[in-house]
Amino acid sequence: MDYQETATRDTPWALDVTVVGEALIDVVTTPNHRSEHPGGSPANVAYGLARLGVPTGLLTALGPDIRGKTIESHLSSAGVVLLPGSRSLKQTASATATLTPDGSAHYDFDITWDLDPCTPAAFPKILHTGSIATFLEPGAGVVKSLLEQTHGHCLMTYDPNIRPALLGSHQEAKALFEDFVALTDVVKLSDEDAQWLYPGKSTGETAAHILGLGARMCVITKGAQGSQFTTPAVDISIPAVRTTVADTIGAGDSFMSALIFGLLNRSTGVFTPAVVEQLGRLATAAAAITVHRPGAHPPTLEELNAMDARLLSKPRRSVSGEG
Repeated sequence: MDYQETATRDTPWALDVTVVGEALIDVVTTPNHRSEHPGGSPANVAYGLARLGVPTGLLTALGPDIRGKTIESHLSSAGVVLLPGSRSLKQTASATATLTPDGSAHYDFDITWDLDPCTPAAFPKILHTGSIATFLEPGAGVVKSLLEQTHGHCLMTYDPNIRPALLGSHQEAKALFEDFVALTDVVKLSDEDAQWLYPGKSTGETAAHILGLGARMCVITKGAQGSQFTTPAVDISIPAVRTTVADTIGAGDSFMSALIFGLLNRSTGVFTPAVVEQLGRLATAAAAITVHRPGAHPPTLEELNAMDARLLSKPRRSVSGEG
């Protein structure tokens, strides 16, 4: 996606995917160690897509500091194009992830999210957004405006990646989430996200509600219990891949990257059981590779293909519906 901005000339990038959202530094702490790594859910998704060979651009907000330069170098190393308007902050955001003995992470944030208004001059095949970028003002309003302008011109994907510490009231956050769902085609969220947004509802009920808001597919990840892919006509359970877990940092983002990769390369625009199963298998394989090694390190295309070939030899699904 190209952007028309008063301060930046148009640049004719040929991008398959544009990702819009925050990039930040993850400060990872354990009882015996502290380290810093580039992160932020949308930035991780963009990086994961580029690692899979997908021409990808990221519209984000960085500062001119060392952390901002570290993120730029990280994204560039995979081939991500940093889109005009992305160097807009005085200080790059950070998130402190404290790891527990089971490898899970709890986050504290130091973040400002702000974007200059922009108008799409061309459209990618897929636009992805999510996480803090769709909840934290003033940038969230700009992201919503961009989706409204793009709606109907390309496939749109959304991962809310709920961070309760950064949200207002539950009612306000749910309303924002549902506004974004109405503008997107594929919504992916964790079971924790689903439970926070819709307490008391089953994952099936939540998926049905999200489809009722206008999405074409709802994906709910459930950690070691796998994931659920639901469309108006198909409901498929994809079991998790058994693996040794180093930590879960970036696993959901790797899942999202591989899901978008699968959407780009699917054989038909119709979400048949076979197509949905393939999407689930790819996304699950990417997450399994990522949790097996420390940090947000998504697979290369070669690694994903190798894992996918392994999974193809095993029974993978429980299916209802015919497409």
